[in-house]
Amino acid sequence: MHAPRSDLSRDTTAVLAVLAALVLVTALVAAPLVHGADEGPSITGQDELVIGVKDDQPGLSLRTAEDELEGFDVDVATYVAGRLGVPPDELTLRPISTDERENALKDGKVDLVVATYSITPERKEEVTFAGPYYVAHQDILVRQGERSIRKVRDLEGKRLCQVPGSNSWRRVTEQLRVDATLVKAGSYSECVKALTGGRLDAVSTDDLILAGFAAATGAGVSAGVSMVNAPFSDERYGIGLRKGDLEGCKAVNRILTGMYQNGTAETLLGRWFAAPGFEVTTTVPQFEGCS
Repeated sequence: MHAPRSDLSRDTTAVLAVLAALVLVTALVAAPLVHGADEGPSITGQDELVIGVKDDQPGLSLRTAEDELEGFDVDVATYVAGRLGVPPDELTLRPISTDERENALKDGKVDLVVATYSITPERKEEVTFAGPYYVAHQDILVRQGERSIRKVRDLEGKRLCQVPGSNSWRRVTEQLRVDATLVKAGSYSECVKALTGGRLDAVSTDDLILAGFAAATGAGVSAGVSMVNAPFSDERYGIGLRKGDLEGCKAVNRILTGMYQNGTAETLLGRWFAAPGFEVTTTVPQFEGCS
């Protein structure tokens, strides 16, 4: 005796539902684990890394006459890579400009960014930040002998450098509402050249950047400049990672903690920054937390 047609339909539906559930469970089990909100590999466990740095900032990351990169950011990048298991011969340092840091991470051109990359709420929407590995402060660079600019309010009516992708000029003219005359330049090295050439009155950005220019010796672009030493902000230098790489962020934070605790950070800061009247901070910065 055959079952009624309606019973057969119900049995078939039940079997199909079970099969669908099994397929779903199998797919979930087989799916690769991701390390954060976005799909993509973490920087941990990689055999080689590409790290974005600047190439025109004395003391931080500067290309030498021998076509090599040197400075505090370069040393931090190399240190972090080494602790992640990537030796110098498997590490590529790729110069990037201020306004291409986010896209370089998004597009996979670099794995990390160590390039005076201040952590801001806007940037955290696009990038996961480890650190900060240093807390700098915005200050002002002027020509030696300049006496009319002693604090940020003295920039009123002065010619101030504006670099695309940087927040420094915005802090002066938009946040503090100082009515300075903005003069565009492609980088801070161009700003300093314009300053020494008399086409600018001041350059304002992070004190580590300015201290690097002020400490440079010889016939370089920074001859004849000095820092005002009147800081007016906190600039938390983060290490940029692909958005969502929380595992990598936590690993880098552990590495940065060790870098300060074992004295490496103090040694590196003392090596690269010796501007008169400028003192570096050698205590472990308070981390932002990975998100």
